[in-house]
This record gives sequence, structure tokens and C-alpha cells, in this order.
Amino acid sequence: QVQLVESGGGLVQAGGSLRLSCAASGRTFSSGAMGWFRQAPGKEREFVAAISRFSASTAYADSVKGRFTISRDNAKNTVYLQMNSLKPEDTAIYYCAARTSYSTSSYTGGYDYWGQGTQVTVSS
Repeated sequence: QVQLVESGGGLVQAGGSLRLSCAASGRTFSSGAMGWFRQAPGKEREFVAAISRFSASTAYADSVKGRFTISRDNAKNTVYLQMNSLKPEDTAIYYCAARTSYSTSSYTGGYDYWGQGTQVTVSS
């Protein structure tokens, strides 16, 4: 089992920045690629960004490309999501996810472990 705990969410004005962190514990050696997803009220959970096991490749949703950056520190078992130029439509609960495969995936079904989420609210 892998446990994931997100942190770093909060309230920010439009145009501001936040950095989310996701700390993994447990059988982290079995954790491959990592991803961030988000879910706004009344909407389905959607893909935000993903990073492969050794950071060789990353993937982003079109809506965040150029504004968000995903990174990871395997020595610390932590993945990050730097969010810049935030918009009100970025408001959502952000979830960290891990999968055993080393390659990235943009599908919720492709991930084996999920965190509890952290709220991000962007005011206009």
C-alpha cells in the first residue's frame, strides 16, 4: 500500500501562485508515475498533470499548460505542483495519485492510489 497526503492548498487571488505537495509513504518503492487531478463542485474529476517515475516525461491538460509545472523528488518521496497565473476556474479539490507503472497516464482509472485532496480556491 502507498499512502498519499496532499498539502499546500488555500485561498489565493486570481493571478497568484500556489505550490501543492504530495508526500508518499508506505511501499513507495512500488510507486511509479504520479499525477495530479482536480474536481470542481458538480463536475467530474479531471486530469491536471502527470510525471513519470524518473521525471523523464511529463504531461499536462491543455487548460493548465504553460501555467502549472509538475515535479518530483524521489529521495523525499514527494511530488509537487507549482501553479502560477491562477484563474477562478482552477478552483477545485486537487488530488494526488500514484500508479505502479512508470509511464504517465491521464486517466483516473490508470492510478492505484489516491490522496484525500486539498482545496484550492481562486478568487476573482
